[in-house]
Amino acid sequence: MPRKIARRSVLSSVALVPLTALRSTAQSSVSVFSSAQKRCLEAFANRLVPRDDLGPGAVECGVVEYIERSLADPQIGGKSAMQAGLDAVDAFSRETEGAPLADLSPEKQDAVLTAIEKNSATFFGLIRRLTLEGMFGDPSYGGNRNFAGWDLIRYPGPRLAVAAEDQKMGIEIKPVRYSANGANHGH
Repeated sequence: MPRKIARRSVLSSVALVPLTALRSTAQSSVSVFSSAQKRCLEAFANRLVPRDDLGPGAVECGVVEYIERSLADPQIGGKSAMQAGLDAVDAFSRETEGAPLADLSPEKQDAVLTAIEKNSATFFGLIRRLTLEGMFGDPSYGGNRNFAGWDLIRYPGPRLAVAAEDQKMGIEIKPVRYSANGANHGH
């Protein structure tokens, strides 16, 4: 999928409330996925937001860590459905293209993901939403590593007050490198 489509759809989804906002941010690193599932998720997320000359891709921004962290919380649920969905994506990829999603060329990955979007819109939408949350949510939730997602959409960060000088037209807003939780989460 072209970067322009993914970025344009991001702008229509800026008001994201991450799943992880519903629970404590003190979460240990727990592996939710098998190595094959994680590779599939990485390939999927990187086709939604691939690395290009505008910035890093989804995996580099910590999207997979964000998703794992979200699903590790037993109160959130959905872990087994996500695991089954990723297994189904890889099975479909093997059946139609002869290899797991992560081992395909970007063009073949796009073909597989286009078919998944048409035939499993709910699952595709879930991965898309979680990818966007991980890319552009507050870094304290595990994604948006080094504020790369915010830099990509030129979001300067949360502000309690903005000086009159910063409100003038044509003035570039200086980034604030703190999360809404009050800490620097550039990890």
